[in-house]
This record gives sequence, structure tokens and C-alpha cells, in this order.
Amino acid sequence: MSDREPPRRRVPGPARPARPVRPDARRRPGPGARPARRPAPVRRPAPRTIRLGSPRPRLRLIGLALTLVMTAFVVRLLQVQAVDASAYTAKADQNRYVGRTLAAVRGEITDRNGVELASSVDAYDITADPTLFTPKATKVADAPEQAAALLAPIIGQDTAEVARKLKTPDTQYVLLAHRQTPQVWNQIKDLKNTLAAKARTDPNTANVLAGVLAEPTNKRVYPNGDLAAGVLGWVNADGKGAGGIEQQLNQELAGKDGKIRYAQSGGRLVPTAGSAETPAVAGSDIELTLDRDIQWAAQSAITDQVKKSGADRGYVVVQDTRTGQILALANSPGFDPNDLSHANAAALGNAALQDAYEPGSTAKVMTMAAVLQENAATPLTHVTVPNRLHRGDRLFADDVDHKTWYLTLNGVLAKSSNIGTILAAGQLGRTQAQANQVLYSYLRKFGIGRPTGLDFPGETAGILAPPDKWSTSQQYTIPFGQGVSINAVQAASVYSTIANGGVRVEPTLVRGTKGPDGRFTPAPQPKKTRVVSDKTAKTLAQMLEAVVDDGQGTGNKARIPGYRVAGKTGTANRVDPATGRYRGYTSSFAGFAPADNPRVTVYCAIQNATKGSYYGGDICGPVFRQVMEFALKTLQVPPTGAAPANLPVTFTP
Repeated sequence: MSDREPPRRRVPGPARPARPVRPDARRRPGPGARPARRPAPVRRPAPRTIRLGSPRPRLRLIGLALTLVMTAFVVRLLQVQAVDASAYTAKADQNRYVGRTLAAVRGEITDRNGVELASSVDAYDITADPTLFTPKATKVADAPEQAAALLAPIIGQDTAEVARKLKTPDTQYVLLAHRQTPQVWNQIKDLKNTLAAKARTDPNTANVLAGVLAEPTNKRVYPNGDLAAGVLGWVNADGKGAGGIEQQLNQELAGKDGKIRYAQSGGRLVPTAGSAETPAVAGSDIELTLDRDIQWAAQSAITDQVKKSGADRGYVVVQDTRTGQILALANSPGFDPNDLSHANAAALGNAALQDAYEPGSTAKVMTMAAVLQENAATPLTHVTVPNRLHRGDRLFADDVDHKTWYLTLNGVLAKSSNIGTILAAGQLGRTQAQANQVLYSYLRKFGIGRPTGLDFPGETAGILAPPDKWSTSQQYTIPFGQGVSINAVQAASVYSTIANGGVRVEPTLVRGTKGPDGRFTPAPQPKKTRVVSDKTAKTLAQMLEAVVDDGQGTGNKARIPGYRVAGKTGTANRVDPATGRYRGYTSSFAGFAPADNPRVTVYCAIQNATKGSYYGGDICGPVFRQVMEFALKTLQVPPTGAAPANLPVTFTP
């Protein structure tokens, strides 16, 4: 218990009576009087206050919402810039960046002297951006139709087709016209500028050509028109070779296209946005073996004779006997590769290499070569030629009806006797089958029934069946050039082989190539094959002179004053390619000069002459003379001056 006592509570007593207040107490404050009490202030009631709840929950809610929003932004940003960055970049580039091909300049084709036969010039591909032809872009409902009406006559296209291209959806590029000349593009630009100027001053005018653009490219041209068109070929709308050398050597000529990718806006280059470019590599130039002047002479001569004779077609081949190089390869009718729209489809290509036909008597030189090489006879061997000869299932005759001829082997060739040739060929073996096999082997060596080596598009190898497949009649017709087919270059090569001392040099059309660096690369050396001996070849050359120089020969119209000429005529029944039956004739002449020191071979063939004579000596002999004379002068080949051998044609029994 504590020492201190708890405080005592006061118990209130009875209330004291109030002291009376005098009425004048306040009015007389005198000395000693108590001051009057101030009245107690009147207390006004305190205003009521509203107590707010705690703000922290609301702040937390707002903070959470902001955090979620920021998180969404961050996640989306990461997706765009990191996860899907490449995809969005590609989409942006697709809309902003455009790419196009930089066309490589196609290589030139020249003759052996560097004269241009095919070249490339500046051109433009006319293109358009369809997104710039919409009503939204042009403020015109029919902008494609208006633009097409203006463009179609300039670029030579159908108006409806142009309008259709300008309406192509979901693309910023359409090609309206290939390889147009600079004049065409300048005309379009002038029209665009005129519309643009008018649109600036007239709000009712829209430049409906604002979306028409152009891409630089090049166009193939042939400055000599139809000259050597069968050799050169042509280039199609896609810029690829579609015939001749253009097709055969397209890879070398075409070069390698480049690429450029750049930013664009409204069809215009944005120079500050940068670009990526892979330059184009120009194609190589091709130098041919052709001589433009000799080609012109050959083409002019055969064209005139085909028209004069009313023939279906004709060809002339001119070849350097020593090198095998083809100096001219002319066809008639021809075509102009600058304008194929007016070309005859039957004239496209190179008939001198693509036509297979029976050569006729010009093939007799191969039979005589085999006979001489096999020592079965000599030029002076006597051959009695009856009016008719029965062999197998046929009765054979010569081109002219005659009494019995008493000819030397030289005379058989000079007078082009079919019967005499059959008799001579029979001496190649003890049996007809053996003779056939020997003849076949020589025909193959001369290049018959196999490609020429030119590897030319569409070239035919001709037809030479193996001897065990020869029919009864073929055993006797093949020696004089029926029952076997060749092309014109093969025929020329046979005579070049004789002129070259019995060595066959594969024909060539290309001398070499010149790359973009200007370095010339010669073509590979052609293959050479010994067919007959030099002695046999020289003997044959003397026998062929008798065909031209002897009064009894069939080739008198091929004579060239001052030069010794060796040659052979040919007139063969012609197989109509349309029916497969014999109709008309193949007329031909083949030869070389100078006969004792050969430099040039010329071969001419005309198919189905319908006016005047159809004999080879009559219609091809003059063509041979005209072309050979021009070639000898162009190549500056002098006459040899030596006297001909004048081998006898007949003998007295």
C-alpha cells in the first residue's frame, strides 16, 4: 500500500445566492470601484470537415495501368526492331526500292576485215507504274484509257492492251514496249512535258502520262539489210539470238546483264537514298570468215538468177581452198533481219546448210577420186558408153540421147556421162557389194552424211545410207549423185578438198572473238583429213579443167579469161519437199580457180528453175563465173599463166 493517500474528491455543496447588483454599479465607476467585466465573446459553431480516404490505392492503380501500357509499347518496339526487323525492312524496301536489269551491250558481228555486219544501238524499254494511274493519283477516273490513247500510236501497240497493262493491280512496274528508238522516247517525253505544263496552269488538266517511264537498253541492227542474213540470223524480242550466228554464239555475244537497285518516289530516283549496282559486262565481238564484198557479189548473182529462172531458191558458197574458211554464204530469197514482220517464213534460216537435196553430177568427182586413188583406172582409160545400160531393175541413160560414145575416163567426166560413171564405179571391187563398200568409204571421207563441222543451227547432215542398205537402183545411182543427199556447204567442201591437194579442211565461219578487254582470240584450228593423195587430187583438177575448157565439156559458160578453171556441172532430179516425190530439177555448178594453183572454190545450186534452161551448166555456170571472177580480183589472185593439160576426151576404137 502506498504512503501517499489518494486525492480527495470534492463534494459540491449548496449553491451560494447571487450577489445583487446595483443598478448603477456600471454607471458610476469611481475610485476603488472594480472594473466592469467584459462580456464573454460569442462562440460561433466550428465548420464541419470531410475526411478523405487514403490516395495510395488509386495511385497504385494508375501506376499499374501506366506500367501495362509502357510494357505493351516496349514489347511491340522489340518486336518491330528486333524480332521482325528484317520482315518490316523488306516490306519497306519493297515499296520504296525498285530494281531493274542493266542490259549488257551485245557484241558486234563483223566480216574478216572488221566491217560491221551486226551491231547494237541505244534504245529504251517503255515502262509504267500502274499506281500512278489510279483515280486517287491522277484525280481522273479514266487515266489509263486516256494515257493508252496517247501512247499506243507512238509505240505501235494496241490501245486496249496498253490500257489493260496500266490497270495492272498490285505492281509498280509493267513493260509497255520493248527496245524503242530514242526518237520514240523523245516523243513521249515531249508529250509528258506538254501535259505537265498545262496541268500547272489548268486545274482541269491532268498529266496522265506522269507514270510513263523508260529504261535504257540496246537494240540490234543490221546495217547492210539482208546481206548475209542467213548467216547472221536475228535477235528476238527478248534480246536473245534466234537464228544463225546470233543463236549459235548467243552466250558469247550476249555478255552478262547487270542489276541496279535504288530508292524511288513517284517514279523518280531519290539520289540521297543510295543505290546498289552490279555493272553489266559487254558481250564479245565475233569476227566471221566472210568477206562483205564477196558476199555481196554472191548474193547479187544468185538473186538475179533465181528471179530470171523463176526458181524456188538458190545458194552460193565461196570457200578459201587452203584454210577452209567460208568467204561467202548467200541464199535467195533472203530476208531483212531488221524487219522480220515482212519476212517470208520459208526464207528464214540458211537454206545452204538446211536444205538436203540430191547433188547430181557434181558428185561424180568423188566417184572418179575413188577410181583414181584405188588405181582402178587412169584419165586415159577407154570407156565405151552405150546409149542405154541395163543394171539391176532399171535401164539407165545419159542426159542426152546418143549413139555409142568412145570416151576416156576424162571424157566421161567432161561429158558428165551417167553410164560411163556407173561402168567406172564398177571397177572399185570384184563384186558390186565390194565396189559399193569402197565408194561408201570415200563418200564418208569427203564429209557426206555427216555434219560439216560448222555446228550451225538447223544444219542437215544429209543422207547417206550404209552400203548394205542401198537398194538395187541406189547401187548404180549413187555413183552419179542420185540416191544420196547433201547440203551446199558439203558440196563446196568436196571441191575444196580436191583443190587442197586431197586434204579436207573442215569449213569454218568464225575467225575469232574479241572480248570486252579488246583481246582477240583466234578460233580453234579446223580438223584436217587426208582423203586422196596429192597426185590423185592434181589429176582430178586436170580432168575438171576439161569440163570447162574443152569444146565438148558441159561447163563452157564458166570460163574466165586469163584463168585456168576446174569445175563440174550438175543436173539432178529434185525431190519436192512438200510431196516427197520427184518434181523439177536441182541445177548446179562447182569448181575452183586457178586450176593449177587453187585459191577459191565456188559452188552454186538452183532449185526448180521454171523459166528457160534448167541445166546446171546453163544457169549456174554464169553465176559461178561472175562470183569467181569477182573473188579472184578482190583477193588479188593473179593468173598462173601455165598452159592446161588438155587431156583427151574421146578415143578412136
